Order: sequence, then structure tokens, then C-alpha cells
Amino acid sequence: MNTFKQLVTEITFILFISTGFAQNSHPSWSPQSNIYEVNLRQYSASGSIKDFEKHLPRLKKMGVEILWFMPITPIGKEGRKMTEADLGSYYAVKNYKAVNEEFGTMADWKALVKHAHSMGFKVIIDWVPNHTSPDNAWITKHADFYKRDSTGNTVYDADYTDTRNLNYANMELRDSMIEAMKFWLKETDIDGFRCDHVDAIPVDFWKQCISELKKIKHVFMLAESQHPEFHSAGFDATYGWGVMEGWIRFYAGKLSLAQEDSIINHNIQVFPANAYRVFFTTNHDWNSWEGTEFERYGEAYKALAVFTQTMYQSVPLIYNGQEIPNKRRLKFFIKDPIEWGTKLEMAPFYTTLLKLRKSTPALAADASYKKIITANDVAIFAYTREKQGHKVLVILNFSRQPQSFTIKDNSISGQPMNVFMGVKEKLSRTHVYSIEPWGYIVYDYK
Repeated sequence: MNTFKQLVTEITFILFISTGFAQNSHPSWSPQSNIYEVNLRQYSASGSIKDFEKHLPRLKKMGVEILWFMPITPIGKEGRKMTEADLGSYYAVKNYKAVNEEFGTMADWKALVKHAHSMGFKVIIDWVPNHTSPDNAWITKHADFYKRDSTGNTVYDADYTDTRNLNYANMELRDSMIEAMKFWLKETDIDGFRCDHVDAIPVDFWKQCISELKKIKHVFMLAESQHPEFHSAGFDATYGWGVMEGWIRFYAGKLSLAQEDSIINHNIQVFPANAYRVFFTTNHDWNSWEGTEFERYGEAYKALAVFTQTMYQSVPLIYNGQEIPNKRRLKFFIKDPIEWGTKLEMAPFYTTLLKLRKSTPALAADASYKKIITANDVAIFAYTREKQGHKVLVILNFSRQPQSFTIKDNSISGQPMNVFMGVKEKLSRTHVYSIEPWGYIVYDYK
């Protein structure tokens, strides 16, 4: 009888995988979650795993749930372009199955994951599948794992001399990459991966890879891409670059609010209804190479942070240091620690948003979205999110002037909580809303 039950269970699981349901369903804990990106090198003076671990209670109190660590694997030395102080790019992987000694040991990493899990965090690591460093052992042991030019030399993109591109036409390479990813699931019990530069890799590889990974654990998978097809391959989330870059052009006066609304609507139309989108005002790439959120979004940085936390399909991202707020670009290749100070002025703001997401199904990634028409849509961007009888109304002033206006939409009538003010307000068709320049109001209809 036990053997029969075991056989039924195994057949059921095989059907679960083969139908694609396992690939296209999200981890049960993910719809109302959020991501906090960790740059270990710059997080503390030591840059160690152990020193980061001391911040877990603070991050838990803030409401952080998913910890995304930039690559923790050893970094190659060959091909580096900078000075002796150059510690190398996280994304030049020398060994897929080890921890960079700059950060600590494998034992340190396992202890961190176990501690984080005990506190309710999920942990994902940055995975670099497109290329390795030139001094990765695969170069000599598996020469056919790499793309080569007409003269037989390994190749790299742009001026990334510290990398060499992998060849996904090689089936053994595919198997080896999946096996390396499985290593981190089995050995360290992480909860998923943020996969770097996936556009260069065939979608069919990701279908195979994610299906195999989900036989071990229902992983959370984030693709560094904004192409919808990666959702069909099993990725939970993709980047919302187009929307957030549109807001940059809007703040610079190159787009109208109506044009940005069109970009948002286009994204909603082209992505599957069950897709998660990662929206953010900065991350490691933007901060180091493009500018801080203050350089790119100016006075709109808070309103847009509210947008990232409350928008349809969003699983929002906060980059380490935004809670200070960090107003400088962190250097990428050399040691440049975050200056934490003693008072994290933006922490209460993010705490309010993160805890609101967790408290109401209306901000789950799959909650409905409705654009709300106001009496001043040239400056005001408003919308509601709803699910399971819960509703949130978001009102954002994207202008340099204070605004007063009405909303003639009966669906917003009621007595919701003004989340940031901590008081209930009676809303009706005749209510006059007043909002400061680049201001924000969030109402929770409990």
C-alpha cells in the first residue's frame, strides 16, 4: 500500500512538471513580497558575509523579505582593466561552486542562509550564465564550452576583457550549468536566482533549467530582461526597465504624463497576466554607471518609490543604502563602502510601504489595476489596486506645483486610511484633494 501511494505521488509530480504548471506558478510566498539587493563588497568596511548578517534584524524590522545577493562566487584575475586596487567584477566568475574569499567562506554563507531563513527571509543569489572569467577552469578543461571566432579565439561582449562567452549550442555546457545551479540549492538551501544577461541565452535552455531546478525546490526566478517570452520559460519576474526609463524621460521634460501612461499600458498588454515585474528607482547598475535616483528622478524620487511599491504586477526592489538615503554613486570595481551613519532617514518611509504590501492583498502582484481619472490628469497620476475585497488608492503629483483637484469616480468613495498620515478620511465625489509638489497619497480601504 505504501509502495502504491509512493508511485501515485511520483506520477502526480511528473505530471505536475510536464504540464508546465510547476514552471508557470509562483512560490506561494511571493505575490506580496519585495526584494532587497545586497552589494556585499560595499555593504560594510569588511564586505564580509558575517558583517552583513548583523543587519538582518534591522532589515526584518523594515519589512524586507527577499535578499538578493550580487554574485558571491570567486572572481577571475585575468583581463582586469584597472589598477592594483581593482577587486574585479562580480560578474567575471572563476568558479561556479565556491564563495569569494573576499566575502568569507562557504560555512559563513550557509550559516547566513540558515539564520535568514529562521527570521523569515528568502535568499536568492545572482547567477552569471552568459560568461565566465578567462581563467575559469572550464577554459582548459572544456574548451568547447565557449564561443569562438573564425580564428578559434574565445570571445567577449563589448570591452568586457575580463569575461569569455559561453556556448549554449553545447549540450554538456547546458548540463554543467544546471548542475552548478543545483549545487547551491542542495548545498546551501537558497530560494532562487537572479539570472544575469539572460537575453543572450536560448529560451529553451531556461525551460529545461527551471524545470530541473523546480524538481528540487519551488525556486523564485528573476530574469535580467524585459522580454515577455522569459515568463513562458518559467521565470517568475522580469525587469520593468521600459516603464522606469520612461519616468526618467518624463522628469527630464521629454515625455508627458499621458505618454508615460501609454508606456505603462503597453507593458500591461504585452506581458502575461501572471507575470511579475521588478520596478525600482535604482539598482547596482544604475547607481554605479547611470546615477543615483536623485540624479535620475530628482524631486520625484519618493513619488516614484511609491509607484514601484504599489504598481500592477510589481515585486519591488530596494537597493542597499536607499534607506539612508545614499546620495552618491558606489564604485564598482574597488572598495567603496556605504556610509551608513547613525540615522536612516528613509527607513520609516520604506517600512510603511513594505508593511502595507504585506498587510493587504490589494498590493499583491496579481491584484487588479484601474487607472483613475481625476480633474487634473496633466499633473496627477492615480490608480486603484483591488483583490479579495481589499482596495488601495494611490495618488501621485508629478508636477513642480501643489495641486488641488477632485475625483468623480464613485468607486473611491468611502472612509479609507491615509497610510502616511495615519488617519481616516471621508472621500466622495466632492472631496477636494490637496497634494504638494511631487507628493503622494496612499489610501488603504481595509
